[in-house]
Amino acid sequence: MDITIRPIRQAEFETVGELVVEVYLADGLLSGADDPYAAVLRRVAHRAEHAEVLVAVDGKNGAGGAVVGAVTFAAYGSPYAELAGPGEGEFRMLAVRDEGRGRGVGEALVRACLERARGLGLRAMVLSSQRHLLSAHRLYRRLGFARAAGRDWDPVPGLRLWAFARELA
Repeated sequence: MDITIRPIRQAEFETVGELVVEVYLADGLLSGADDPYAAVLRRVAHRAEHAEVLVAVDGKNGAGGAVVGAVTFAAYGSPYAELAGPGEGEFRMLAVRDEGRGRGVGEALVRACLERARGLGLRAMVLSSQRHLLSAHRLYRRLGFARAAGRDWDPVPGLRLWAFARELA
């Protein structure tokens, strides 16, 4: 795989914000470009200040390649950790452009989050997902996550998010 996973650079904030909105729109996760959550997704500078934003870049060295995916990693206590409890990490806003799909980009981003959590000495990783994202659920299960139905939650009325969790070795 000719993809590099690395921390986002300030010059990429706008690109990543638009990438995430574009992917969420294409996947039916937003009601439209004016969905209020789109503004949250575009606040990459804020995420990078209060969590860790990782990008997947075309090319082995990551220099000059196109950004094809991104994810936000947050440990418990971060304003971006919605589900994580003490000793847990969480990833959110995972997005991979069409040209990155089927190339292992999503898996590489999730694995990078798992490694980051291990590096921080965390005991588990959690995530939330919409129930219709079946291909994402297959990826999560393949990487050792299991449904944690007792932690499902509603960020807004009418939107139920499924929880997944994985212990870290």
